Amino acid sequence: MKYKSVFDIIGPVMIGPSSSHTAGAARIGRVARNLFGREPQWAEISFYGSFAKTYKGHGTDVAIVGGLMDYDTFDERIKDSLNIAKQKGMRIKFREEDTVTDHPNTARIRLGDDQSEMELVGISIGGGKIEVTELNGFELKLTGFHPAILVVHEDRFGAIAAVAQVLAKHEINIGSMDVSRKEKGKMALMTIEIDQNNIEDKVIEELKGLANVTQVTMIAD
Repeated sequence: MKYKSVFDIIGPVMIGPSSSHTAGAARIGRVARNLFGREPQWAEISFYGSFAKTYKGHGTDVAIVGGLMDYDTFDERIKDSLNIAKQKGMRIKFREEDTVTDHPNTARIRLGDDQSEMELVGISIGGGKIEVTELNGFELKLTGFHPAILVVHEDRFGAIAAVAQVLAKHEINIGSMDVSRKEKGKMALMTIEIDQNNIEDKVIEELKGLANVTQVTMIAD
């Protein structure tokens, strides 16, 4: 089988010099877009380790920007994503960082618009698989391969149990749960990966109505 360029895609993985640098980068960008909830007006993307050394040659830059525009790994528009972003007026900056990170394929994305901004750190762990390890200063472990509910809440007794009770009532199975906080008694983040991809709006609204909960975000796979 012949491909026109290293950015041609087959199945769920982008064909190129490294699926870690292309398909993985696209997924990091797309998870960032989903967490932000809309297309950003600007993004500052910092590459570390192997990403920083090879991002141009391996298409990491076009892949991650394609993800920010909600392109999946098999979307052929990815190879033209920088031009498309420019035509849309999306302001993109890339930075090559020297800081040593825990994983060689690491990207930090700051993005935003006139309403708000967000920052996350993602790593590409191979074969197109990723993990988001930080979100707005919270440590977490989000793969992007499973539906997930993110709950920002005050660090109070019973907050986790209340969320779990709502999910149990609606027969939503929890695959994994991780809780992170910046400081005891302050804000915390629940990352809950679930089995169901289609969650009714009433479930999200019920979670938002719980005591001590300030924000709920649903991430589909």
